[in-house]
Amino acid sequence: MQTATQIFNAIQADPQNQEFTAQGIQPLYHVIPTAEILIISQAPSRKAQKSMVFWNDPSGDRLRNWMGVTKAEFYDSGKVGVMPLDFYYPGKGAHGDLPPRKGFAEKWHEPLLELMPNVKLTLLIGQYAQKYYLQKIRQKTLTETVRHYADYLPAYFPLVHPSPLNYGWMHKNTWFAEDVIPELQQDVRQILRE
Repeated sequence: MQTATQIFNAIQADPQNQEFTAQGIQPLYHVIPTAEILIISQAPSRKAQKSMVFWNDPSGDRLRNWMGVTKAEFYDSGKVGVMPLDFYYPGKGAHGDLPPRKGFAEKWHEPLLELMPNVKLTLLIGQYAQKYYLQKIRQKTLTETVRHYADYLPAYFPLVHPSPLNYGWMHKNTWFAEDVIPELQQDVRQILRE
């Protein structure tokens, strides 16, 4: 099994990431052996990559609110890991950020998951993470996958992305705040207490 440092160096040396490495941009993820909650989303935001602090943006504030955790619990508890499908900001698209690059997660997720043997719950945030990890067992739409979140527990908890772009979705799907968030907070709190 490769060490965390070996994997980090290999990611930076990968020709797929040469453009970022040449600019001095490091991959942004957080993998620790004590992690019990793992967050998988599409990629870091521009603001997060610039600060080199994962989920350091309005989406991160909302995610922590949904989880019912403080910034200290999120960043310093040693129980939260972060492993997006791409470790670099992919750029801006017509309707939000561009998707994560193909082949990236296939290359790096498995060796990093081996470094986190204690993960009890994985939050799959957004359609890309759900498509990659749930594959054929996901519902036809993201909304239906999130609505049927209980079908994927205890291993996975699918969520809509907490981006401000999804305010309309939240307003339209009031069941999310009423039913899904309380369950998420309960599951997260139970793990943090153990």
